[in-house]
Amino acid sequence: MSGVAFSDHLAELRRSHGLTQLALAERAGINVTQLRRYEAGTSEPSLGVLRRLAVGLSVTTDALVFDDGERLPTNEALRLAFEATEHLDPEEQEAVRIMLDGFLAGHETRKGREGPRVTRRPRPQ
Repeated sequence: MSGVAFSDHLAELRRSHGLTQLALAERAGINVTQLRRYEAGTSEPSLGVLRRLAVGLSVTTDALVFDDGERLPTNEALRLAFEATEHLDPEEQEAVRIMLDGFLAGHETRKGREGPRVTRRPRPQ
């Protein structure tokens, strides 16, 4: 996380959901002492525990790990273009994903390495 430490973000999310440390620990199936360590910043959860914490808080793991907007492009024009895709039909959104995947694949091929890819989602029936 760039802006807020994970420990602070976790505690903030827990409080915003009206949960005590004990209540979240029970919901997530972890020991309350371990949750206290996460919130104190003296320990970091494994991927499996992150998943359980997210379920316990009823949030995505992205919401648990990243600040709001942290994963969005920093380029304003690109960010606005991505936001605008929300208004497209599902078929048009799929076309944008395919084109973006092609651009990324071409870039990575020119650079000679694998990189992040847009994952293809099944087409709606």
